[in-house]
Amino acid sequence: MILIINICKEKLHYSEFVKPVKDIVISVGRRCFVRNYLDLNEDDLKKASKVIICGTSLFDNEFIKNFHKFDWLHDFEGDVLGICSGMQIIGLVFGGVLKFGTEIGFYKERFRKEFLSLNDEVEVYHLHNNYVDFNHLGEFEVFDNGKISQAVKHKNKDIYGVLFHPEVRQNGMIEEFVRKI
Repeated sequence: MILIINICKEKLHYSEFVKPVKDIVISVGRRCFVRNYLDLNEDDLKKASKVIICGTSLFDNEFIKNFHKFDWLHDFEGDVLGICSGMQIIGLVFGGVLKFGTEIGFYKERFRKEFLSLNDEVEVYHLHNNYVDFNHLGEFEVFDNGKISQAVKHKNKDIYGVLFHPEVRQNGMIEEFVRKI
């Protein structure tokens, strides 16, 4: 079962940042359920073999005050994918520092090696004001050559993060994560 975590403060933002991810998971034939991160409990995590932490709107930074609610990431044994704010949460939980850097729109990103089906240069959609510099977090491998890390994986756990929004342009990346055994 796949747990999709909603970190949106505003209920209307669910339709833009969570529902598209849920629709992709369902289209691959996988069962899933959605929880708001403030309502997340131990039973939810026990039911989940995979977790997707969705992004949120540009000025919704409420999750930053509560990133400690994700300390379970250190011990979770399943796969995790953090999208945009979800990647920021992963970085914060593992000791990173949040920095300001706005990127909005379509960008070409070059991957040094394959990352969840993404290779070479791909067009992705950016929508963020903040990021964590994963180049300074030794536990993570960075897969792109950009100034701001766009795709990372924990070296010893199946924890992935992307700063862009694959639900906009790169659905196949989410499908690959969901299908990954």
